[in-house]
Amino acid sequence: MDYLYHPFPGKRNTVFAKKGMVATSQPLAAQAGLDILKKGGNAIDAAIATAAALTVVEPTSNGIGGDAFALVWTKGKLHGLNASGPAPQSISAEKLRAQGLEKMPVHGVLPITVPGVPAAWAALSERFGKLPLKEVLEPAIQYAEEGYPLSPILGKYWKVAYKKFKASFTTEEFNAWFETFAPDGRPPEIGEVWKSPGHASTLRAIGETNAKAFYEGDLAEQIDGFMRKHGGYLSKSDLQSYQPQWVDPISVNYRGYDVWEIPPNGQGMVALMALNVFNKLDKPEWQSVHTLHQQIESMKLAFTDGQAFITEPDEMPVSVEHLLSEEYAEKRKAVIQDEATDPEPYELPKGGTVYLATADEEGNMVSFIQSNYMGFGSGVVIPGTGIALQNRGHDFSLDESHPNVLKPGKKTYHTIIPGFLTKDGEAVGPFGVMGGYMQPQGHFQVVTNTVDYLLNPQATLDMPRWQWIKGKTVHVEPELPNYLVQSLVRKGHDIQVATDGGSFGRGQIIWRNPETGVLQGGTESRTDGAIAAW
Repeated sequence: MDYLYHPFPGKRNTVFAKKGMVATSQPLAAQAGLDILKKGGNAIDAAIATAAALTVVEPTSNGIGGDAFALVWTKGKLHGLNASGPAPQSISAEKLRAQGLEKMPVHGVLPITVPGVPAAWAALSERFGKLPLKEVLEPAIQYAEEGYPLSPILGKYWKVAYKKFKASFTTEEFNAWFETFAPDGRPPEIGEVWKSPGHASTLRAIGETNAKAFYEGDLAEQIDGFMRKHGGYLSKSDLQSYQPQWVDPISVNYRGYDVWEIPPNGQGMVALMALNVFNKLDKPEWQSVHTLHQQIESMKLAFTDGQAFITEPDEMPVSVEHLLSEEYAEKRKAVIQDEATDPEPYELPKGGTVYLATADEEGNMVSFIQSNYMGFGSGVVIPGTGIALQNRGHDFSLDESHPNVLKPGKKTYHTIIPGFLTKDGEAVGPFGVMGGYMQPQGHFQVVTNTVDYLLNPQATLDMPRWQWIKGKTVHVEPELPNYLVQSLVRKGHDIQVATDGGSFGRGQIIWRNPETGVLQGGTESRTDGAIAAW
């Protein structure tokens, strides 16, 4: 039986509930969050439980050794958490160039930065949670100890990663990946049960110590020892000094709705910049090539500028405020013509990820995202712990003139971004689309589908997506109507029709009716997405 064979079109409906809702990319993780809600936890507890479970039941996209960001709506206010980690203090671009490198490697110990995920869970629990962290992590621990059967999309990407790693991971530093994720000398199959006792022990230690075991205790010692043995730079002192940052979210107003993102070093600002530019153009029309062309051109300009300028705020050559200003939007709008363009970075003014959304009956709502960056991340697993470490440092430049150049203790340009929507000071709800550089493009399309076309959450996520790649190259899903594809080609776009939707992101949405408190959720049809509701 082929669990990836779908000869007939499917349809999901929006899910409604009153007491609570968890939307994410894996059914067992959604259920973990709902279990915590039913035990008396709030939306923040549910988000942590879901996130922890995802490190077990979707390790192809995230892990304990990754980074996280969160937007938390509680008591009428939106809070931001940046739990991305910096480069080790002992690393530098100069050192890596001296090793003969011209750019950051993708795998191995060198692109590993300080993991922020455990600290994010602890910070959210301490500030907003109702239940002890140990109890909140229990569903994830149970999945790791007892095992669970692989879902279809999970099994697909697990096998893809295994084949890639088997061909290229030949040195000792990668042995623990195969011991953990291919214990029988092969990847587990769809429907086959996989378990990770080491993962369970690590989660238990994190829960019992509010993550101190990871940053100060035995787990930190194991990470430090592994890095020293294999020529890595991440050390126990890097872990000990790490603290996630509470930040003020940034926003733009798009046709009466405030769209919120985490400020740099995250790329959420790209979505806001694109919305600002598109808002200056013609009124959107349904399934119109003119509107689609203007959306693509707005996004490519914003993305080009984001990749040129975004890094840690104090190292950016232009301010966040300017990039979100009316002046910026007007100048970029003027660049957009009726034909596709090759974007050039803005002239400066003189002078890989999992996403989840939760909500409870008290009105708390969370938009949360965590990632190892590229699939399983660096390919490095700390033996016996289940800790798969991210390769986030791959995004650093080794060019000293680039704003995002690698420096000791610096945070890189970051792809993972949670989103949130409000209107007239009231929460509409959390949304997100994971998937590397697709993320701001997914956010842009979710907002325009919702605000301009009044699509329900499920239809918003199901609508065929486009993805700007570079220059005039745009990938589109196979379901995008052919007349639009042909019309975009006539406007000069290099359109490439994908064979499936795997590279177009995986999103979740929960909207809340401010008058009734009723929750409505949509989940991703491109993956094993699920909504657990109460």
